Amino acid sequence: MKKTLFATPHDAEAAFYEAFMKSDLEAMMAVWADDDEIYCVHPHRARITGVAKVRESWRQIFAGEQRLRFQVRQQHVIQAMMVSVHSVYEQITAAGESRARGCMAVTNVYTRTENGWRMIVHHASPAPETGEPPVQRDKTLH
Repeated sequence: MKKTLFATPHDAEAAFYEAFMKSDLEAMMAVWADDDEIYCVHPHRARITGVAKVRESWRQIFAGEQRLRFQVRQQHVIQAMMVSVHSVYEQITAAGESRARGCMAVTNVYTRTENGWRMIVHHASPAPETGEPPVQRDKTLH
């Protein structure tokens, strides 16, 4: 099976969230690099390393009946030639519900490969319970 070519890390991130919302395991794994050094940390869980274990973790998540929607907010990106680090807040809502279930602080890391940009790290942790993601304020230094 030929993997999709993600021309930018933003393309890979959009595909990641689309696969997540559709519970599409093949589309999810198309985003990830084929490297046994990849890792994933789901909320309240231990770090999972390697393609097979990352795949199995997503298979288990997608096997559940519940479908989730994400609103990605306050994206902060650090990008170099070969790596892109995305820090975001995910507002999560279950399909059919109007009220957000919670907010996750997430770091997604992408690397440029010969086959386009691929995810190498996904780390999600519950954000502080403030109702909304923290607002970044400008600081004045004296």
